[in-house]
Amino acid sequence: MRAMQPFQLPEFYTPYPARLNPNLEGARTHSKAWARDLEMIDVAQHGTVIWTEQDLDAHDYALLCAYTHPDCDGPELDLITDWYVWVFYFDDHFLELFKRTRDITGARAYLDRLRLFMPVDGVITDTPTNPVEAGLADLWARTTPAMSADWRRRFVESTRNLLDESLWELANINAGRLANPLEYIEMRRKVGGAPWSANLVEHAAGAEVPAVISASRPLHVLRDTFSDAVHLRNDLFSYEREVLDEGELSNGVLVFEKFLDVGTQEAAEAVNDLLTSRLHQFEHTVFAELPPLFAEHGLDPAGQAAVLAYVKGLQDWQSGGHEWHLRSSRYMNGGGAAGTGVLGGPLGLGTSAARIIPSLLATHRQRSRSFTHVPFEQVGAVRKPDLRMPFPLRTNPHRDAARERIVDWSRQVGILDELPGLWDEEKLRAYDLPLCAAGIHPDASADQLDITSGWLTWGTYGDDYYPLVFGRTGDLTGAKLLTERFSQLMPIDDEPTPVPANALERGLQDLWQRTTAPMPADARRTFRAAIEVMAESWLWELANQYQNRIPDPVDYIEMRRQTFGSDLTMALSRLGHGRTVPPEIYRNRTIQAMENAAMDYACLINDVYSYQKEIQFEGEIHNLVLVVQNFFDTDVDTAMRIVGDLMEGRMREFEHVVAVGLPALFEDYDLDAPARETLTGYAEELKNWLSGILEWHDKCLRYDEPHLIKHFPESPGAPQNPTRLLRGPSGLGTAAARVLPARGTSKVASVG
Repeated sequence: MRAMQPFQLPEFYTPYPARLNPNLEGARTHSKAWARDLEMIDVAQHGTVIWTEQDLDAHDYALLCAYTHPDCDGPELDLITDWYVWVFYFDDHFLELFKRTRDITGARAYLDRLRLFMPVDGVITDTPTNPVEAGLADLWARTTPAMSADWRRRFVESTRNLLDESLWELANINAGRLANPLEYIEMRRKVGGAPWSANLVEHAAGAEVPAVISASRPLHVLRDTFSDAVHLRNDLFSYEREVLDEGELSNGVLVFEKFLDVGTQEAAEAVNDLLTSRLHQFEHTVFAELPPLFAEHGLDPAGQAAVLAYVKGLQDWQSGGHEWHLRSSRYMNGGGAAGTGVLGGPLGLGTSAARIIPSLLATHRQRSRSFTHVPFEQVGAVRKPDLRMPFPLRTNPHRDAARERIVDWSRQVGILDELPGLWDEEKLRAYDLPLCAAGIHPDASADQLDITSGWLTWGTYGDDYYPLVFGRTGDLTGAKLLTERFSQLMPIDDEPTPVPANALERGLQDLWQRTTAPMPADARRTFRAAIEVMAESWLWELANQYQNRIPDPVDYIEMRRQTFGSDLTMALSRLGHGRTVPPEIYRNRTIQAMENAAMDYACLINDVYSYQKEIQFEGEIHNLVLVVQNFFDTDVDTAMRIVGDLMEGRMREFEHVVAVGLPALFEDYDLDAPARETLTGYAEELKNWLSGILEWHDKCLRYDEPHLIKHFPESPGAPQNPTRLLRGPSGLGTAAARVLPARGTSKVASVG
């Protein structure tokens, strides 16, 4: 290992052999001529030569594309290589002009102009003024005619994310701010460009994903796991250049180093473990989630073949990208060659294939841990981390009356005593969901608070109902059929609905009618989709429980927001904002960061408080403390500390976005006073939501050990009573619909 190399590259998981496209030399010749014609090499830009010819030769992007797209023909490889020359040139061009100078204003104007050269429909009408614009205009005209409008829209989105999120990196550099791990994974996925690469895989493979499934969970997971693995691998190879040379803060090794307070080598090993976990998730999705997706949508053989060709293209990209990193002068790879026994010269099929068995053996234990958890472990009352709550608690004056009315409503719809052993009045009062509603919705009227309490109760009951009724028997089909009936009970335009058959259906129908009566059709449609997302996430929990599979950490966090009902929360909260805020603002990075940080803190409050209930008494696997235990192969106290640190990181991020991000957003988009007031009020609603959820967890009896022993007397986890049959998953204990208070409208809310 070279003396200056900061760490030894770890043993990578490389399950697929790399193959080299025979059209490599033609792509090298073509891409150099193309870059020269566009003045990307040996031409000064604002007084700086971004690349010399020697730089381009050393980076060898044609080799990257020949490895990552081994099967396409010569003209297609030329086109793909030109795209990569362009994107890496953009990265270095942006670095020299804006990152090194910290010129955010100039950077924003530069990025805004690039949008002009990516029209989803129509032709480019503007004239390029620099090599980046000229290259994009040329590539757009050569690439998009062969693809559908659905693909073009997706490619525009991923390209814009790639370009726009460069501002996020620049803002963090200017502020000297290091992201927390969750924020980093989310933003690196956009700024790192791998979703953009996944779109190009469709083009190169001639295998466009059918539009009917392109937005489904399995396809999202395939794109996201592919992207995360590509980016984390790049972080390992580029640490020396980015962190030590360029002063970058956007690097996963650095993020883990500081977050875990460990040395660089240990942080690199943790990043590699996460990379491996993401690849395992990719494989699991292919084999476990794609077949039922094909069946559900009746995808014909041609459509199925296209998806599988796309999957193969993503796998080729992973293995080929790894080989290129081992060879490119752009990255730290002396340790890679030494650590993996790579021969000098072209690596090719033989040497990369030789690493498959060692990599499988090296990662086997990590994979097997996810499937070998023994449920109902006697964990006891584990010490929780200290949770900082900087926002004062406010409570609704109608709380006590709501406590009585929720009992009456629950009895009317059949929640109480419908299933022996599930819920009764004693449990309902012990869970005290109006306490939570009163904290997250402090300004609601009595009727509004009743609706909030109703949604909390319905969602929490549903989260308990699914594992008892479907999990114990493994009846995933029955669970799916019930979930599909939910949609039928939520009409958009007064279409006929079935007669409710159980308490969940009766409660949903009543709440839907009371909540959506004043809504226009488009708002009802958004609201229904949010409820569907939450209910479908319960199916994801059931499937994992059936397989006894502890989720991948990133997949867990992102699905946890859904099992917690966060989409429902945001959908209904925005309804109360009226039309004061342009819709595109809610898709802005700043608003999404504020929402996601709040969601994660709230979700993890529940995981921390519910650990004993879920792990010991319910035999659950969906809890981040357990996920962290499994991922790091560590004890519960260490896992609790890590989760607590992650929560603190999310809280600090939320505070940073509210204090710095929102004012900057107001100025960037020149928002008027009503829009600023609405978004400032939205931040206050989220603060109430957070403080109210923490207060409820602290005061209710749902997670109290004496009450757990009383309410789960036959659980194998209950002291001195190992006789009860294993129960299925119980979810996270409290996933439910939540609506934050909206000024002048009814709002629903829920807690985890």
